[in-house]
This record gives sequence, C-alpha cells and structure tokens, in this order.
Amino acid sequence: MKAVLDACVLYPSVLREILVGVAAQGVFVPLWSARIMGEWQRAAARLGPEGAAIAAQQIAALRATWPQAEIAADSALEARLWMPDKADAHVLATAITGGAGWIITQNLRDFPARTLGAEGVRAQSPDDFLMARWLENAPPVEAAVQAAQAATVAASGRAQPLRALLKRARLPRLGKALGQDGA
Repeated sequence: MKAVLDACVLYPSVLREILVGVAAQGVFVPLWSARIMGEWQRAAARLGPEGAAIAAQQIAALRATWPQAEIAADSALEARLWMPDKADAHVLATAITGGAGWIITQNLRDFPARTLGAEGVRAQSPDDFLMARWLENAPPVEAAVQAAQAATVAASGRAQPLRALLKRARLPRLGKALGQDGA
C-alpha cells in the first residue's frame, strides 16, 4: 500500500514520526514530492531561521532514508486535474504518478472524494488512516507511537502522557484507543 503524505502531516514532528515509523514497520510505503517537502520547509520557516534549518535537516534525513519516496509528478497530468484549490493538484498528481491509493492529509475538504475516486485515490485523515492500520495490525502502529513518545520525552525532558500527546498531534481516536493515561 502506498500513501502520499501531504505537507500538513509532515510538519508536526510527532505526527510525522508516527507516520514514518509505521511506514518503517512495513505497513505502507510513504510518498511525497519535492514541492510537498518545500511546503513543509516554508511552514517551518515561519518559526524563524531555526525552524527552516531544522526542517531542512529532517527533510534530508527522510530523503536519505526513503530515496524512492520522492515522486516527480507529471506536469501535464497536474494541469488536467481539477481541485478546489489548484495548488493541491500536485498532491493528487503525485499520488497518481506514484501509484498511491491514499493521500494522508488534515485538509480533507481540499480533496473531494469524487475527484480522487475517479483517479483511484482516497484522502484520509492521519487519525483515520492510523486507526485503520492499528485495527488491521496493532503492533507496528503501537511500536511507532511508543518510539515517537520516547523521542518527545527525550526532546522535552518531561513526561508526555500518551493520550494527551496524541490529542495534540491531532490523533484523538488513536489516542483514545491506545492511551489510558488521561487527556
């Protein structure tokens, strides 16, 4: 199973670490485009030069780990696609070019089911996507979540209750399913 990770799910670090961690467990193959990575870096740059530098390092690490993940979408394909926000056509074109069945995004309104369905693609929120993967095969998802939680604890130097951490990462259903430590 292949899934395009939209910039909005790559930028928040905990969410990205969980999604990439689940992919590293062999649950799905992540895809993106150079343009998606650029959107992530521009969003991080709003935090200042440090944000852009950190994003550049993280992007380089992802590209090194997943050298086949970056897809160059066909510009003619992108031009023929209709999307409510024309700037999102490249995400769908990346999915089609890469043979992905999924686009993982927080911006579901920007990816109409009818338009995507005609191309054999489906958009899903990261919470719904990860819940479905957890219901199919829990251990890889749980391992990725535990690794992201440990990384967050190490970076922050303080406890990170699982349910609250996943809620902040916009994964409330997954947090409710996995975290019994309170909100």
